[in-house]
Amino acid sequence: MKNKGIVIFLIVLAVVIVAVMLIDWSSKRPDRMEANKFEYSVDEFRHVDEELIHYKETRNFKPGFEKPAGITIEKDTIYLVGDKKLIVIDPAGQLLMETAFEEEPTTVEVSGNRIYVAFRKGVQVLNNSGVKVLGWNLQNENAYITSVAVNDENIFVADAGTRRIYRFNTSGELMNEFEGKANIDDSHGFIIPSPYFDMDITGYGDLWVVNPGIHTLEQYTAEGNLREHWQASGARTEGFSGCCNPAHFCSLPDGSFVTSEKGLVRIKVYKPSGEFSGVVAPPDKFENKIEGEAPDVSVDSEGNIYALDFDRKVLRVFEKK
Repeated sequence: MKNKGIVIFLIVLAVVIVAVMLIDWSSKRPDRMEANKFEYSVDEFRHVDEELIHYKETRNFKPGFEKPAGITIEKDTIYLVGDKKLIVIDPAGQLLMETAFEEEPTTVEVSGNRIYVAFRKGVQVLNNSGVKVLGWNLQNENAYITSVAVNDENIFVADAGTRRIYRFNTSGELMNEFEGKANIDDSHGFIIPSPYFDMDITGYGDLWVVNPGIHTLEQYTAEGNLREHWQASGARTEGFSGCCNPAHFCSLPDGSFVTSEKGLVRIKVYKPSGEFSGVVAPPDKFENKIEGEAPDVSVDSEGNIYALDFDRKVLRVFEKK
């Protein structure tokens, strides 16, 4: 009798366990789950008042890339990299030149009659016919080049893998490097949680670098000395939120900044002082509004903003209203 009682108890216990599992599974179906009261939502920040949107989309092109990577504009000629090639087009979208590579490029920059194409661990310098005239690699297995900026004497290379800016001369010789520390005792320099590490030289010759982990733009001398900076944190329209924002930026002819964000995708303009100016494209303009890629951005001589939309694989043009 004692053994029979144990068997009955075990059967009843098994039935209870199965019933609890079924109830738990049923309650976790997507249509029956209780809302997560602790979940962070950015839905309220997706809407932007129309009065803050100062630009309108006027046209777009399909460059033909399966994996677009970067854009720059020089003298109103548009340079685009993606897949394993560089293409050059005019403002009407007509193809002017195409050059193939053996590996996928990450970004492109143009200065004078030279085209600078970066790859994950190296840089190639092309003439205006697309012929390679110089090239070198970073000597670090963790290298991940995300941006190149050039002036008359210097070639700056941003490496997200080592969280450093390298300065080369026009012959490709390393001159110096810096990691974004104002003082040797600083606890941190550039904070790069993921491969988004952009920089640009403005029309006034100033080198600006994004420190994306702290939502800051910082200006440096060629030797790596911090001159000034501005910060804009927050999910609201005037700030940068999430990890690694702004992901991309460029400068307008008047010295203002055009910024592009990933996650909550949006393109905005900030005054040279860092004060929020207005919106180019709100989240509703993008296909993936919550977890989207930040478009790479560049501007022409008239201040029109070109956005290389990685999610839609389209080059979009925004003009001021």
